[in-house]
Amino acid sequence: MTPLPRHLLRLDDLSVWFDDPARPAVDRVSLSVDAGRTLALVGESGSGKSLTAMSVLDLLPGGAGRRAAAIELDGDNILDWPADRRRALRGGRIGTIFQEPLTALNPLHRVERQIGEAMRIHQGLGRAAIRQRCLNLLEQVELPATEDMLQRYPHQLSGGQRQRVMIAMALANDPALLIADEPTTALDVTIQETILDLLRRLQRERNLGILLISHDLGLVARYADDVAVMHQGRIVETGATARVLEQPEHDYTRHLLAAEPAGHPEPLTDEAPELLNAQGLSVHFKGPRRGWFGRAAPLAAVDDLSLTLRRGETLGVVGESGSGKSTLALALLRLIPAAGTVRLLDQPLDRLSGAALRPWRRHMQVVFQDPFGSLNPRLSVGRAVDEGLRVHHKDLDAAQRAERTRALLEEVGLAADAAERYPHEFSGGQRQRIAIARALIVEPDLLILDEPTSALDRSVQAQVLELLKTLQRRHGLSYLFISHDLKVVRAISHRLLVMRHGQVVEHGDTERVFREPQQAYTRRLIDAAYNRTVNAGGEKQAVAH
Repeated sequence: MTPLPRHLLRLDDLSVWFDDPARPAVDRVSLSVDAGRTLALVGESGSGKSLTAMSVLDLLPGGAGRRAAAIELDGDNILDWPADRRRALRGGRIGTIFQEPLTALNPLHRVERQIGEAMRIHQGLGRAAIRQRCLNLLEQVELPATEDMLQRYPHQLSGGQRQRVMIAMALANDPALLIADEPTTALDVTIQETILDLLRRLQRERNLGILLISHDLGLVARYADDVAVMHQGRIVETGATARVLEQPEHDYTRHLLAAEPAGHPEPLTDEAPELLNAQGLSVHFKGPRRGWFGRAAPLAAVDDLSLTLRRGETLGVVGESGSGKSTLALALLRLIPAAGTVRLLDQPLDRLSGAALRPWRRHMQVVFQDPFGSLNPRLSVGRAVDEGLRVHHKDLDAAQRAERTRALLEEVGLAADAAERYPHEFSGGQRQRIAIARALIVEPDLLILDEPTSALDRSVQAQVLELLKTLQRRHGLSYLFISHDLKVVRAISHRLLVMRHGQVVEHGDTERVFREPQQAYTRRLIDAAYNRTVNAGGEKQAVAH
């Protein structure tokens, strides 16, 4: 007989607020996580998902208030415990995996110290015992259990390796509950799949209860047993994952399911002229030295790559981390040295530098992945957006710059008075609209978009994609769209370029590549992206081969 599941974690009537208890950010939330099962907490940014999870760990931001009828761990109400005993749960019986491992890991500490610290604090183990335990944990999370790995710093690891180190840290003291807060958002689709398969294996071996916080319903459909949908601080729907996703009862759940990237780019005319042409583009970096006196072998980040882009066209560039996507963008923008030729509007940019290149920078602009990190927090939005005008349109006076800035902010869907506010006053999607406005203010011909939607919720992604399509249609813009999210790329790109180890492994019409991929690597990327896609009706979609 299969044993009945036990409630490992139970929240009863939890509320969290800032300043005013009458306006809670988390409003009377009740939920439970069973041992050996995964509960996914889903919803858009600001819905209260992370606040709910951090309430369990007493990690709420300063100034936050909390009340609850009970927060039970294995039937014991931890609200009755003294503060020091509750603190001991962190890294002990409750492990935590955060969204961005490079930020969560200490850049000054090696892997061995990062993993071993919790064991030293909670178990008082000695150095030899900690080292052996660290090696065992590395093996469990499928990293090389070697001295070399123990002595590496976070910047020497790939994104997937850093996330595995975070998992090893979370498992160091044999927790009963694992809180995974957007654990794969910044990772490529194939690495996402590997990490989540690893968590599922460890869950089976250890009977872990997992609270998975995510805005990716495709991921939830594949990996969660139960789901709770949050909206404006409240749980609006809960139940078994298959039932909630296949037969959603609440309008907000249906809204989330319908927010998967969809549609296609506007068709190009045959007369669209060529805007960008790059031939034989190569970028080499210095690799690791071989021994104490050996020479550093060069690493080819981009290797003899050629591409063209027509006016009004979007070229999607996909590939795993380290494939050379962002390096390609920097080379085209002439921000790093590169061999080969780059022609924009038939002008050979590779022959220009310094003052001669500066006027051409107006014709090519870039939008980065993290809009908060790319905007200066000390500058008002208006000052940040009109900066390009100060450089490239010195003939305009302050009033003219302000008028152009207000008009462009309105065009990207923001109120004109946004110019007087600062980046921290806006949501992630609004900040990305500001970044787009900043790039467009100088009226470029080419926009390079480097993971512009990966940090956004699905519904916000859809809004930004529609904005980009509208702007492209209105201004005849050309896009080089870099992303690891193949569903997003498919919705906006005319052609697709697949990169691996700095080289193009497949290139062609986007729909043709998705339906008839010629290379095994391309098929693997598509399988990883589409095996866990959910449509608005809740059904898993088959891979479009």
